[in-house]
Amino acid sequence: MSVEIKTAAIDPVRQTFSHVARRLGADKPASRYQEATFDLQSDCNFHYRPLWDPEHELYDKRRTAIRMNDWYAFKDPRQFYYGTYVLNRAKLQDTAENNFDFVERHGALASLPKGLARRIKAILLPLRHVEYGANLNNCYISAYGWGTAITAATTFAMMDRLGIAQYLSRIGLLIDGNTGESLAVAKDSWMNDPVWQPLRKLVEDNFVIKDWFELFVAQNLVLDGMLYPLVYGRFGGELSQAGGSVVAMLTEFMDTWYAEEVKWVDAFVKTAAAESQENKAQLSAWAREAAARTRDALAPLAKLIYLEEARAVLDDAGAQLQARLVKAGLTV
Repeated sequence: MSVEIKTAAIDPVRQTFSHVARRLGADKPASRYQEATFDLQSDCNFHYRPLWDPEHELYDKRRTAIRMNDWYAFKDPRQFYYGTYVLNRAKLQDTAENNFDFVERHGALASLPKGLARRIKAILLPLRHVEYGANLNNCYISAYGWGTAITAATTFAMMDRLGIAQYLSRIGLLIDGNTGESLAVAKDSWMNDPVWQPLRKLVEDNFVIKDWFELFVAQNLVLDGMLYPLVYGRFGGELSQAGGSVVAMLTEFMDTWYAEEVKWVDAFVKTAAAESQENKAQLSAWAREAAARTRDALAPLAKLIYLEEARAVLDDAGAQLQARLVKAGLTV
């Protein structure tokens, strides 16, 4: 007995959703990222204006000075939507959890020289407050920004910053044996130590920036662009050379995350700057102002970490940021 197997090709009636097809064309299949991003921003049927801001609609393009003909011109080079973001972060978290488990299981932090442990507690642990500030700022951008292309990315960043703050807290708990003493000292440093007050002021000043795109530049482009190379770049390398390679394991998530953040933040700024000369001028002015404020705020921290080399290291972090700004099309 023979069995004949036949196949039939079934052409789909439609390739994608109507709102996506209107952008791409009815015959062109859309990626999952495009379907999860394009034209999902609510733009009509707002039943009331916000009581706290009656001059604007609940979602309003006028909340920023940046103007775009199409707010979906922004493209995330990572192609992150909820599914791909969760899968990517699950892999990074597995690596981070394995690193933390290894360090805790072998008591690796207990073998650190006391002076090195003190430096880690004095420099890294207060930064968890900076990360929580970044979480709040990206939450603001997600709430008041326009267009899912931007607000989805900043929502993912919002959760990343909370995770980084938690990892820094866990480093403190590992160092002091889960007593929480190191975290209490770090909070007191953040609130009272003169070294941290300029950076604390900068973080809190950013809380009250009303223009969400200006906040995007101040937080995600400028502050992160100077802080991460200053701390996790140079300082992280020096820790490894001084016998603190175990700390590099615990901050691996931060290194991987920052390399990824640079790509999408720069892509968004470049897209906005290329839209018009007005956008370019506005973004450039914001970046210059934020860079000056950030450098002043980081100067005491740089001196704490690098002593007499502080100015040179801060200059290097500023040069890295300047190169990014130029590449994104801004005038610096």
